[in-house]
Amino acid sequence: MLEVFDHHEQVRPEGRVKKSDREIMEILEAFDATESAHSAARLAGVDPKTVRRYVAARDSGRPVTGPGRRPRMIDGYMPKIEEWVERGNGKVRADVIHSRLVALGFTGTERTTRRAVARAKAAWRAGHRRTYRPWITEPGLWLQFDWGEGPRVPGPDGTLRRTLLFCAWLAWSRFRVVIPVWDQSLPSLVACLDATLRRLGGVPTYVLTDNPKTVSVDHVAGVPVRHPQIVQVARHYGTQVHTCVPYDPESKGGTEATVKIAKADLVPTEANLREAYASFAELEAACEEFCAKVNSRKHRESARVPAEALVEERARLHVLPAAPHTMALGQTRSVNTDQTVRFGSVRYSTPPGLVGAEVWVRVAGTELVIVADLNALPVVPDWARDRRGLVEVARHRLSTPGNPRIDLGHYPGHPQHPDGAPRTPRPRARSAAERDFLALGDGAHSWLVEASAAGTVRIRAKMAAAVELAALVGTETVDAALGVAATAGRFGEGDLPAIVEHQASGATSADLVIADETHSAQPGTAAWANFGTSKETTR
Repeated sequence: MLEVFDHHEQVRPEGRVKKSDREIMEILEAFDATESAHSAARLAGVDPKTVRRYVAARDSGRPVTGPGRRPRMIDGYMPKIEEWVERGNGKVRADVIHSRLVALGFTGTERTTRRAVARAKAAWRAGHRRTYRPWITEPGLWLQFDWGEGPRVPGPDGTLRRTLLFCAWLAWSRFRVVIPVWDQSLPSLVACLDATLRRLGGVPTYVLTDNPKTVSVDHVAGVPVRHPQIVQVARHYGTQVHTCVPYDPESKGGTEATVKIAKADLVPTEANLREAYASFAELEAACEEFCAKVNSRKHRESARVPAEALVEERARLHVLPAAPHTMALGQTRSVNTDQTVRFGSVRYSTPPGLVGAEVWVRVAGTELVIVADLNALPVVPDWARDRRGLVEVARHRLSTPGNPRIDLGHYPGHPQHPDGAPRTPRPRARSAAERDFLALGDGAHSWLVEASAAGTVRIRAKMAAAVELAALVGTETVDAALGVAATAGRFGEGDLPAIVEHQASGATSADLVIADETHSAQPGTAAWANFGTSKETTR
């Protein structure tokens, strides 16, 4: 037979009915008024044992409301579990504690032990949790930077190479700078710092970073030993370099977040659906686009636009030296009129716009790195209009005398293709007749180039005839016919009118016949091949 209970009541594991919170309070109120379990039981309509149970729980400090809890088998071992968790600094494993409990006589399951250990660890962490004071920044005080793993990009030799992302973060204005580089060497760090400070328009009081070998060469008794060259760099710019505590990313969390956000947006992954980069220049353009995006939107923490806050913070930044620090960048070279520098009796090419400028060259492994100061150029090239300060402009494989390293991409518009083939000439009108013919369209350009290469005679007369024909049948018709003639190699006297008439009949150029000396419509002499070999001739 089923018993029906009130919806406020619950069935305890022992089979007893768990009273609602309202009923429990009425029981305790009746006991306080009568100070007798029997009298309170009559008033509340319950058994005297129930009154004594709730009163005893209240007097002992145990909760009388909420879900009930039965005594557990492991309760007697909890002090020992808490002792072991304290000794292990909250890292001791539950299976180790269970084996020790079994040795003490515990007969419960490992699942019970794991639950008890989890509760003990949670209580231990609550008592040993590290608390943080919010970092209250000041304008012009802190600049943080760190390195992040970048995408793989084709290098100078065409093979995919690893890149790194230099990520800097101005603490007060939240202004971010991301610069891609090929390596994490000290010269690359100096160049990135100089470019960052040029972009910020000043120098902060402190620079905070991690402990790479380019900044801290050693740790003695927990004290970081600074790299002597980075100390000279900091002295040149009028700032101080500090490093965070090892294994403590909270001391530079702003830069850690900058690296994380930059990698999530710039490195091709399935999450951002970004395609792989075809060149290092594409990666640089993507970094510029990323910086422009994050610096022009309101920051969630500061509720300010970083680019606007930087204008205010520049008033608190120190004056930036006019000349960059170049001690670690290598040897100086001048760019010759052929856009090359000489190193080890070998010529290495540079991008356009650097002729006559002084650059720095250094050897990095098996490569030669060329760095230029863009601020010293009288005219900034188009490829560097958004960049400032020291910038790596070229990187070549080391070579031997007599084998120059020339990147054909450094010579745009040169009449030679990057693969070595001659570049197609571009027609430029120098007279009224030439201007009228080239104005017909792309077909006229193609016809002129192909006809000139084929050695066609009377080209000017045929060009004038094409212009006259266009006045009769239309410019588009003649231009299309010129394109077909250029493709088929038809440059004869009557070829262009014939093609126009052929297209006017509605025929297509699907079965295009290309003029070739190996094909001829003249009858051959194959029939005379066996002449004189018949039987009559033999006789």
